[in-house]
Amino acid sequence: MGFLKAGDTISGQEARAYVTIDGRNEELFYAKKIESKVEKQKTEVKALGKRGTQNKATGWKGTGTLTVYYATSLFREIMLKYMKDGIDTYFDMAVTNEDPTSSIGRQTIVLKDCNLDEVSMAMFDIDSEVLEEDMAFTFEDVDLLDKFNKPVLG
Repeated sequence: MGFLKAGDTISGQEARAYVTIDGRNEELFYAKKIESKVEKQKTEVKALGKRGTQNKATGWKGTGTLTVYYATSLFREIMLKYMKDGIDTYFDMAVTNEDPTSSIGRQTIVLKDCNLDEVSMAMFDIDSEVLEEDMAFTFEDVDLLDKFNKPVLG
């Protein structure tokens, strides 16, 4: 029986992320963590002759959280554009995981039509050595541009 070699696990620090906003690309070098999830939306279905409740997938919802060091005004500018002018900004976010010590290569995911739910407008914390902020967002579509190779088992 084979096993996964430790060298083929992906380091959490070996990633790159970019946002494309209004046609311009910006590297998220100040990002600390990105987590995105797709949740299936289901409808419960009851049927004669079956005591249990069944479930039918009827759609999905994409949500995520972006944690960044408090070192950019970009996201505050986006929120202010909505607050002051009513112009909501949607953007794409590309995330590439590629650890050079791993044999599995890289994976690139693009989260399409991301839209911020909340942004910290001002902050300080006298007990914090480094300020960071979490921003919740939704997304409308996903593309898988590059996929990991299958690991070579040990």
